[in-house]
Amino acid sequence: MKFNWHFIKALSLLIGLGGLFAFSTQKNETREISNIEVNFLGNEHLYITKQNVKNIITNNNTKLTKATINLHDIENTLTNHDMIENAEIALTINGKIKTNITQRQPIARVFTETSYYIDSKGLAMPLSKQHSARVPLITGHINKNKLNNVFKIAKKIYNDEFLKQQIVEINQNKKGLITLKNRVYNFVIELGNLNQLDKKINNLKVFIQKTNQTKTIHLYSKINLQFENQVVATKKTNQ
Repeated sequence: MKFNWHFIKALSLLIGLGGLFAFSTQKNETREISNIEVNFLGNEHLYITKQNVKNIITNNNTKLTKATINLHDIENTLTNHDMIENAEIALTINGKIKTNITQRQPIARVFTETSYYIDSKGLAMPLSKQHSARVPLITGHINKNKLNNVFKIAKKIYNDEFLKQQIVEINQNKKGLITLKNRVYNFVIELGNLNQLDKKINNLKVFIQKTNQTKTIHLYSKINLQFENQVVATKKTNQ
Protein backbone atom coordinates (compact mmCIF):
# COMPACT_ATOMS: atom_id res chain seq x y z
CA MET A 1 0.00 0.00 0.00
CA LYS A 2 1.34 3.38 -0.94
CA PHE A 3 0.93 6.07 1.74
CA ASN A 4 0.07 9.65 0.80
CA TRP A 5 2.59 11.35 3.03
CA HIS A 6 1.48 14.84 1.94
CA PHE A 7 -2.06 14.07 3.11
CA ILE A 8 -0.80 12.66 6.43
CA LYS A 9 1.42 15.70 7.01
CA ALA A 10 -1.44 18.07 6.24
CA LEU A 11 -3.81 16.16 8.53
CA SER A 12 -1.25 16.15 11.35
CA LEU A 13 -0.75 19.88 10.91
CA LEU A 14 -4.50 20.54 11.10
CA ILE A 15 -4.84 18.41 14.21
CA GLY A 16 -1.92 20.23 15.81
CA LEU A 17 -3.35 23.65 14.95
CA GLY A 18 -6.77 22.60 16.24
CA GLY A 19 -5.29 21.47 19.53
CA LEU A 20 -3.28 24.67 19.82
CA PHE A 21 -6.38 26.78 19.08
CA ALA A 22 -8.43 24.86 21.67
CA PHE A 23 -5.69 25.28 24.26
CA SER A 24 -5.36 29.00 23.48
CA THR A 25 -9.13 29.50 23.65
CA GLN A 26 -9.38 27.70 26.98
CA LYS A 27 -6.50 29.70 28.39
CA ASN A 28 -8.05 32.94 27.13
CA GLU A 29 -11.43 32.10 28.66
CA THR A 30 -9.89 31.35 32.06
CA ARG A 31 -7.76 34.50 32.03
CA GLU A 32 -8.46 36.59 35.12
CA ILE A 33 -9.82 40.07 34.44
CA SER A 34 -7.53 42.50 36.17
CA ASN A 35 -8.57 45.90 34.82
CA ILE A 36 -11.98 47.60 34.95
CA GLU A 37 -12.30 51.07 33.43
CA VAL A 38 -15.30 53.19 34.47
CA ASN A 39 -16.18 56.38 32.58
CA PHE A 40 -18.98 58.76 33.61
CA LEU A 41 -20.61 60.62 30.73
CA GLY A 42 -22.23 64.03 30.76
CA ASN A 43 -22.20 64.97 34.46
CA GLU A 44 -19.28 66.17 36.56
CA HIS A 45 -21.06 65.45 39.85
CA LEU A 46 -21.00 61.81 40.87
CA TYR A 47 -24.00 60.31 42.64
CA ILE A 48 -22.37 56.88 42.56
CA THR A 49 -18.62 56.20 42.79
CA LYS A 50 -16.38 54.31 40.39
CA GLN A 51 -15.72 51.78 43.12
CA ASN A 52 -19.50 51.22 43.50
CA VAL A 53 -19.69 50.43 39.78
CA LYS A 54 -16.68 48.09 39.95
CA ASN A 55 -18.24 46.24 42.88
CA ILE A 56 -21.43 45.73 40.88
CA ILE A 57 -19.46 44.41 37.90
CA THR A 58 -17.45 41.95 39.96
CA ASN A 59 -20.31 41.24 42.36
CA ASN A 60 -17.62 41.72 45.02
CA ASN A 61 -15.83 38.70 43.55
CA THR A 62 -12.05 39.22 43.51
CA LYS A 63 -11.54 36.66 40.73
CA LEU A 64 -13.43 37.27 37.51
CA THR A 65 -12.68 35.56 34.20
CA LYS A 66 -13.91 35.95 30.64
CA ALA A 67 -15.70 32.64 30.97
CA THR A 68 -17.65 33.62 34.09
CA ILE A 69 -18.65 37.18 33.18
CA ASN A 70 -22.10 37.90 31.68
CA LEU A 71 -22.05 41.36 30.10
CA HIS A 72 -25.81 41.45 29.44
CA ASP A 73 -26.67 40.71 33.06
CA ILE A 74 -24.17 43.29 34.31
CA GLU A 75 -25.61 45.98 32.01
CA ASN A 76 -29.12 45.23 33.29
CA THR A 77 -27.96 45.38 36.91
CA LEU A 78 -26.21 48.70 36.36
CA THR A 79 -29.11 50.23 34.43
CA ASN A 80 -31.51 49.25 37.22
CA HIS A 81 -29.39 51.03 39.84
CA ASP A 82 -31.12 54.00 41.49
CA MET A 83 -28.45 56.47 40.33
CA ILE A 84 -27.88 55.20 36.78
CA GLU A 85 -29.88 56.01 33.65
CA ASN A 86 -27.84 53.99 31.17
CA ALA A 87 -24.80 51.71 31.15
CA GLU A 88 -22.72 50.31 28.30
CA ILE A 89 -20.15 47.61 29.03
CA ALA A 90 -17.62 45.90 26.76
CA LEU A 91 -14.83 43.37 27.14
CA THR A 92 -11.63 43.90 25.15
CA ILE A 93 -9.62 41.09 23.60
CA ASN A 94 -6.93 41.44 26.28
CA GLY A 95 -9.45 41.00 29.11
CA LYS A 96 -10.12 44.64 30.05
CA ILE A 97 -13.67 45.74 30.95
CA LYS A 98 -14.72 49.18 29.70
CA THR A 99 -17.87 50.75 31.13
CA ASN A 100 -19.64 53.98 30.16
CA ILE A 101 -22.11 55.25 32.76
CA THR A 102 -24.80 57.90 32.25
CA GLN A 103 -26.20 58.99 35.59
CA ARG A 104 -29.76 60.06 36.27
CA GLN A 105 -30.04 63.85 36.41
CA PRO A 106 -31.88 65.42 39.37
CA ILE A 107 -33.68 68.69 38.53
CA ALA A 108 -35.50 69.36 41.83
CA ARG A 109 -35.64 68.03 45.38
CA VAL A 110 -38.88 67.22 47.18
CA PHE A 111 -38.58 68.37 50.77
CA THR A 112 -41.62 67.26 52.75
CA GLU A 113 -42.03 64.46 55.32
CA THR A 114 -39.77 62.47 52.99
CA SER A 115 -36.99 63.80 50.80
CA TYR A 116 -36.02 62.69 47.30
CA TYR A 117 -35.11 64.10 43.91
CA ILE A 118 -37.20 64.38 40.77
CA ASP A 119 -35.04 63.44 37.78
CA SER A 120 -35.04 64.77 34.22
CA LYS A 121 -37.70 62.23 33.21
CA GLY A 122 -40.08 63.15 36.00
CA LEU A 123 -39.38 60.10 38.16
CA ALA A 124 -38.60 59.96 41.88
CA MET A 125 -34.89 59.48 42.54
CA PRO A 126 -33.34 58.79 45.96
CA LEU A 127 -30.81 61.13 47.52
CA SER A 128 -27.14 60.29 47.12
CA LYS A 129 -24.56 59.96 49.88
CA GLN A 130 -21.87 61.10 47.43
CA HIS A 131 -23.22 64.47 46.27
CA SER A 132 -26.09 66.83 47.05
CA ALA A 133 -27.49 68.44 43.89
CA ARG A 134 -27.99 72.21 43.93
CA VAL A 135 -31.55 72.26 42.64
CA PRO A 136 -34.80 74.01 43.69
CA LEU A 137 -36.68 72.61 46.65
CA ILE A 138 -40.25 71.39 46.21
CA THR A 139 -42.47 71.87 49.26
CA GLY A 140 -46.15 71.70 50.13
CA HIS A 141 -48.60 68.96 49.20
CA ILE A 142 -46.70 66.44 47.06
CA ASN A 143 -47.83 62.96 46.05
CA LYS A 144 -44.90 60.78 45.01
CA ASN A 145 -47.16 59.00 42.50
CA LYS A 146 -48.42 62.26 40.97
CA LEU A 147 -45.38 64.37 40.16
CA ASN A 148 -46.48 65.65 36.74
CA ASN A 149 -47.46 69.14 37.91
CA VAL A 150 -44.31 69.95 39.90
CA PHE A 151 -42.17 68.19 37.28
CA LYS A 152 -43.51 70.52 34.57
CA ILE A 153 -42.41 73.67 36.39
CA ALA A 154 -39.17 72.08 37.67
CA LYS A 155 -38.24 71.12 34.10
CA LYS A 156 -39.06 74.63 32.90
CA ILE A 157 -36.74 76.10 35.53
CA TYR A 158 -33.97 73.58 34.84
CA ASN A 159 -33.95 74.35 31.10
CA ASP A 160 -34.02 78.14 31.54
CA GLU A 161 -30.76 79.74 32.73
CA PHE A 162 -32.55 82.87 33.94
CA LEU A 163 -35.04 80.91 36.04
CA LYS A 164 -32.32 78.59 37.30
CA GLN A 165 -30.54 81.57 38.83
CA GLN A 166 -33.75 83.09 40.20
CA ILE A 167 -35.87 80.30 41.69
CA VAL A 168 -34.94 78.53 44.92
CA GLU A 169 -38.25 76.89 45.88
CA ILE A 170 -41.43 75.52 44.29
CA ASN A 171 -44.48 75.23 46.56
CA GLN A 172 -47.67 73.37 45.62
CA ASN A 173 -50.84 73.74 47.68
CA LYS A 174 -53.71 71.27 48.10
CA LYS A 175 -55.36 72.51 44.90
CA GLY A 176 -52.21 72.05 42.85
CA LEU A 177 -51.54 75.80 42.55
CA ILE A 178 -47.88 76.79 42.34
CA THR A 179 -45.96 79.51 44.18
CA LEU A 180 -42.27 80.19 43.57
CA LYS A 181 -39.74 81.67 45.96
CA ASN A 182 -37.12 83.96 44.48
CA ARG A 183 -33.45 83.49 45.34
CA VAL A 184 -32.26 86.94 44.26
CA TYR A 185 -35.11 89.26 45.27
CA ASN A 186 -37.24 89.16 48.39
CA PHE A 187 -40.63 88.38 46.86
CA VAL A 188 -42.79 85.35 46.09
CA ILE A 189 -44.23 84.56 42.68
CA GLU A 190 -47.78 83.25 42.39
CA LEU A 191 -48.07 81.16 39.22
CA GLY A 192 -51.34 79.46 40.09
CA ASN A 193 -52.05 76.66 37.62
CA LEU A 194 -49.58 75.94 34.85
CA ASN A 195 -51.83 76.91 31.95
CA GLN A 196 -50.07 79.32 29.55
CA LEU A 197 -46.86 78.77 31.49
CA ASP A 198 -44.60 80.24 28.81
CA LYS A 199 -46.60 83.48 28.76
CA LYS A 200 -46.52 83.74 32.55
CA ILE A 201 -42.77 83.21 32.65
CA ASN A 202 -42.26 85.80 29.92
CA ASN A 203 -44.38 88.30 31.91
CA LEU A 204 -42.22 87.62 34.95
CA LYS A 205 -39.01 88.24 33.01
CA VAL A 206 -40.35 91.52 31.60
CA PHE A 207 -41.41 92.67 35.07
CA ILE A 208 -38.01 91.88 36.61
CA GLN A 209 -36.20 93.60 33.74
CA LYS A 210 -38.29 96.78 33.96
CA THR A 211 -38.21 97.09 37.76
CA ASN A 212 -34.47 96.45 37.71
CA GLN A 213 -34.06 99.34 35.30
CA THR A 214 -36.13 101.65 37.51
CA LYS A 215 -34.47 100.29 40.67
CA THR A 216 -37.87 99.57 42.22
CA ILE A 217 -37.77 95.78 42.32
CA HIS A 218 -36.93 95.76 46.03
CA LEU A 219 -40.26 97.44 46.83
CA TYR A 220 -42.40 94.36 46.11
CA SER A 221 -43.31 91.37 48.29
CA LYS A 222 -45.50 89.40 45.88
CA ILE A 223 -45.83 89.02 42.11
CA ASN A 224 -49.10 87.50 40.90
CA LEU A 225 -49.05 86.02 37.38
CA GLN A 226 -52.44 84.30 37.50
CA PHE A 227 -54.26 86.99 35.55
CA GLU A 228 -54.14 86.92 31.76
CA ASN A 229 -51.86 89.47 30.09
CA GLN A 230 -50.95 91.29 33.28
CA VAL A 231 -48.72 91.18 36.32
CA VAL A 232 -50.20 92.19 39.67
CA ALA A 233 -47.43 93.33 42.01
CA THR A 234 -47.97 93.87 45.74
CA LYS A 235 -45.70 96.31 47.53
CA LYS A 236 -44.18 95.61 50.91
CA THR A 237 -46.26 97.09 53.74
CA ASN A 238 -43.38 99.16 55.07
CA GLN A 239 -42.77 100.89 51.77
